Amino acid sequence: MAYNILNVGFPFARMAPDTAGGAEQVLLALDRALVAGGHNSLVLAPAGSRVCGRLLEGLPVPNAITEQARATVHAFYKRKLEEAARDHIDLIHLHGVDFTNYLPLPGVPVVITLHLPLDLYPQQAFRSSRPDTHLVCVSESQARTQPAGCQLPLIIPNGVSLDEFYPEPRKEDYVVALGRICPEKAFHLALDAASAAGIPLQLAGETYAYSSHRQYFEQAIQPRLRSPHRFVGRVGGEAKRILLARARALLISSQIEETSSLVAMEALACGTPVLAFRAGALREIVDHGRTGFLVSNVEEMADAIRRASDLDPAACRRAAEERFSAQRMTESYFELYRHAIGAAGNIDRDEVRFAASSDQ
Repeated sequence: MAYNILNVGFPFARMAPDTAGGAEQVLLALDRALVAGGHNSLVLAPAGSRVCGRLLEGLPVPNAITEQARATVHAFYKRKLEEAARDHIDLIHLHGVDFTNYLPLPGVPVVITLHLPLDLYPQQAFRSSRPDTHLVCVSESQARTQPAGCQLPLIIPNGVSLDEFYPEPRKEDYVVALGRICPEKAFHLALDAASAAGIPLQLAGETYAYSSHRQYFEQAIQPRLRSPHRFVGRVGGEAKRILLARARALLISSQIEETSSLVAMEALACGTPVLAFRAGALREIVDHGRTGFLVSNVEEMADAIRRASDLDPAACRRAAEERFSAQRMTESYFELYRHAIGAAGNIDRDEVRFAASSDQ
């Protein structure tokens, strides 16, 4: 049976294959899988987004994300979702951290993936009385941080396309860091570690329109981008795969409890070990001493860079195949969609949880 599924992204992040955000990449993977499976995929996202299904075009991303801009966009999204709910939509899947501002009225089943640390969401996100509403966490470590007294969310780990990310026959003498350029990702520490190890770092990513993000890039990143380090900007597609696959290692210097890490999974699929601080779900993704190293400070990361070539790229690829495939992720979401649409809220959570947690 074909379904009409509406995925709703964060209103201030454009959807495209080269977008840095993990939530956006998960949404795009679901969009592709829905279309490939013969379903009707709709995506509500900012103007200029590129999707496989049908784009319900939102407002352009503003140069400055002010309170007025938020109010305008939230009102627009609320209206668009009310219109969509009357137009034979079977299920709405929300991905934005601000979803409580445009949560649809009761009537259509809603799935909400909590991509970010749970303390970034308002308390009402976990205590909504709306029926047929299903929260999803993306890792066990994230789910353990839920507020007391809340019903345990379902857990569907993220995954990446193993066909799009695969190893190269040789490694080159550099390390890579990739993602959204912002203070919490702390790429300046990755640059410091690469400098201490005497290895070039290629930094790829995007700086969003937040003033704090731009200030961070100008004050903490640019002064450290001395030769042999290089900023390559936003990358996607084959260029991203090659950048990851030829690197000696991927560095993740995040200072927040990461709920997941698509770039870590992509690196492993490319046969590239991951060197990361012990932050949230990275403890679940990196097999210390086998597919990477978990470190506590810049000095330990520098030492891990020197030891990265001792790790077997084939073991990294096997880990991705066994645990981090996009097919497993999308099949788990489709199982949840079927239950949510057919059960009218009476979901056997143990059955769906089993489907979501098992390796495909």
